[in-house]
Amino acid sequence: MTRPRVSRREALALMSIASLSTAFQWTPAEAQRIAVLARDARTAAFAPTFFTAHEWETLRLLVDLIIPRDQRSGSATDAGVPEFIDFMMVERPDGQPPMRGGLAWLDVESRRRFAEPFVRATEAQRTALLDAIAFPARARPEHSHGVAFFTLLRDLTASGFWSSKMGVEDLGYQGNTVVADWRGCPPPALRKLGVHYD
Repeated sequence: MTRPRVSRREALALMSIASLSTAFQWTPAEAQRIAVLARDARTAAFAPTFFTAHEWETLRLLVDLIIPRDQRSGSATDAGVPEFIDFMMVERPDGQPPMRGGLAWLDVESRRRFAEPFVRATEAQRTALLDAIAFPARARPEHSHGVAFFTLLRDLTASGFWSSKMGVEDLGYQGNTVVADWRGCPPPALRKLGVHYD
């Protein structure tokens, strides 16, 4: 049986769903604060608590490279992911050194290669640099710090996006609704999975 090709966005969504249930055990108060941050990000200028102005610019660029706007939904910044990550850095201080160190590593490597910080590099240069750290199995040993940083950032971006209102809509999540008359799995989903009821 040939498996259907999974898009990059779908793969990130699947990874984030699994990691959300295990990695982030939010209290109701934390979940409420995240919702308020996302709302404020859409309605007013957000002032990051953890990130410097340069780090904030870099972070916003990076999360949109991980989850760009497409025909289904907006980008990571549209969903309030940078604000979510800023919140996570404040609430979970153990993530601060790898985040700040990773952003610094990215700029150092970009300056070494292209004589520009990451945000000033060309699109092709950014792609080349991220390709060197985005695939851990293919990365060179000297890029291990960059790989660890990008893995952390990708996980936070996916978690932030698919726990946002926009991300939940992107997934087509239909939970938390009353089903008065269960008729089984919808036929389009059965076809996609290649299964059927006997």
